[in-house]
Amino acid sequence: MINKQNMWFLTLFSLILVLSVYYITMPNDLFSQVASTEEKSNKNEKVKETVEEISSLTAMRVSLEEERQGMMDDLQEQLTSDTISSEEKNNAYEQLKYLNTLQSKEEELEKQIKKELKLDSFVKIDNTNISVVCVSSKHDNSLANSVMRLIQSGYEDKMYITVKFQKA
Repeated sequence: MINKQNMWFLTLFSLILVLSVYYITMPNDLFSQVASTEEKSNKNEKVKETVEEISSLTAMRVSLEEERQGMMDDLQEQLTSDTISSEEKNNAYEQLKYLNTLQSKEEELEKQIKKELKLDSFVKIDNTNISVVCVSSKHDNSLANSVMRLIQSGYEDKMYITVKFQKA
């Protein structure tokens, strides 16, 4: 009689065996096609520059996300702690909700800028301050004004909005 543990082992082993046989018998043409597309992409400098610009936006997003994740971890520790009063837990919960709201609002604004102005951007919200970094080859006041008006349209209160441009 085969028990469950042996059955799982045999199933996974057979899956690994089938995948390894498939990998070994796969034609070499696929590997050469992948290599040739990588060479073509290396030749195209515009693509490389765009990737670098977008990667700087990604780096900003990652650093902000890491900072916020650290804050969220601290707040979650407060929520699960037995030594903290219920009022402090309530405050921690409200701050968690606020951080989640900020994150979703930033993502929404980035999508709105991408959709309406066709610009890759990074948005960071701190209370009434909103910082926007846009990737654009065109750096002028009218474009910055358009970004500011677009963002301000989503808020009833007056927000302090800064717009910075990076070369595309």
